[in-house]
Amino acid sequence: MKMSGIPFGTTDWSAVERTEHPGETGVAHWRTRHFGDIRVRMVEYSPGYLADHWCEKGHVLLCLAGELHTELADGRTFVLTPGTSYQVADGAEPHRSSTAVGATLFIVD
Repeated sequence: MKMSGIPFGTTDWSAVERTEHPGETGVAHWRTRHFGDIRVRMVEYSPGYLADHWCEKGHVLLCLAGELHTELADGRTFVLTPGTSYQVADGAEPHRSSTAVGATLFIVD
């Protein structure tokens, strides 16, 4: 990822409009900013959330609160807790997320 043409700035995430994205179960609330081709999100998953699709988009994802379970299409699973992250390239490994207790994530893609 090459970042260019983005002047220094700060973001007050509480002031960014929140959008709702239902999962197969539960809901995700996104606060999204775009900087050129880069999308940056603060995402809150409700307890009981299960994604309604397998994602093939690349991300760098940091868990800020809660616990996130990520399942890969090949059957592997990973658990993120506060302070842990994952990264995956576009088209590398289809993945989907779920959480029993809820989670807050910071995502760059």
